[in-house]
Amino acid sequence: MKTLVTGGNGFVGRHLVHALLERGDRVRVLALPGEDVGWLEERGASIYAGDICRQETLAAPMQAVEGVVHLAAMMDVWRPLRDYCAVNVNGTANVCKVALEAGVRRFVHMSSSSVYGTGLGRPADETFPLCPFPDPYPVTKAEGDRLVQRMTVEDRLPAVIIRPDQTFGPGDRLHFGRTADRLRAGKGIIVGPGDNMLPLVYVSDVVRGLLLALDHERAVGQAFNITNDRPLTQQQFLEAIAHAVGARPPRVHIPYHLLYTAGHAAERLATITRSKHQPIVTRLGVKLFGTDNRHAIDNARREMDYDPEIELLEGIRLAGSWYLNGAAGEGVATAKDRMVVLQDRGRT
Repeated sequence: MKTLVTGGNGFVGRHLVHALLERGDRVRVLALPGEDVGWLEERGASIYAGDICRQETLAAPMQAVEGVVHLAAMMDVWRPLRDYCAVNVNGTANVCKVALEAGVRRFVHMSSSSVYGTGLGRPADETFPLCPFPDPYPVTKAEGDRLVQRMTVEDRLPAVIIRPDQTFGPGDRLHFGRTADRLRAGKGIIVGPGDNMLPLVYVSDVVRGLLLALDHERAVGQAFNITNDRPLTQQQFLEAIAHAVGARPPRVHIPYHLLYTAGHAAERLATITRSKHQPIVTRLGVKLFGTDNRHAIDNARREMDYDPEIELLEGIRLAGSWYLNGAAGEGVATAKDRMVVLQDRGRT
């Protein structure tokens, strides 16, 4: 299959491109002009310079493509809602429109489990309403998700929506890397009691879900949660990372409501001062880490034969090994590895 990957130079993207090439796909990667794409070129991917925010740059990489996997997104940067909309909503619309014009056979859109909201009280399945926490990332990912749903019905876009949980593994400098850094510096904390379940999935299982979405005919027109439904508690997760990277497990518990209030104050201060840096604590971060968040994968099991293959503790061990080896494992991470802004266009 000739497959185009947007955001193929990010954390998940590099793992996906590697898997596509391994199975014999002819892979194209849409990359921003000036991105370091040497690792991708060395492995045989064709690089096309472009920007999902500029529709006119998408026609060439989309020509004669059979499948599109749309990963490009803005996340984990302190930007106003309009910047997130430009990428996660308008950019997604651009990719969908050009894919329709090119007549692609399959369009896989990577959404996020954050579109459901947090602390729902029971595992959310795909019938749950999209009710994201009022933060630019989940709000715009939910709007992008709805847009793909509409185009699937109204324009017959042959789309599959994948909603993964918090993804970690080798190359994850943002989440696993930052958490490991804090633990090794003795700054790890536990939000509340620490007995809440965290929404986690190892990167190779997300890649497997994306590949199944590309291949399964029954998947078209559906959305699928992709995660590990044998979760860890917050405390188990942090203790496992500490063990994997040779740090002391966190022992300090900070009450959830106190930390949430601190996140609100930190966000207000960053807004007032027009800071360009994300606050060290945010309400969304406290929500995701301090409440019980689980997602059901029955639909993915039934329709795509998906089942997570990597136990979370084993995934943490593998990610810890990558971290201790200088965070330079098999080309899936470099000093510039950024899942943060795959379509940031250099804004500061």
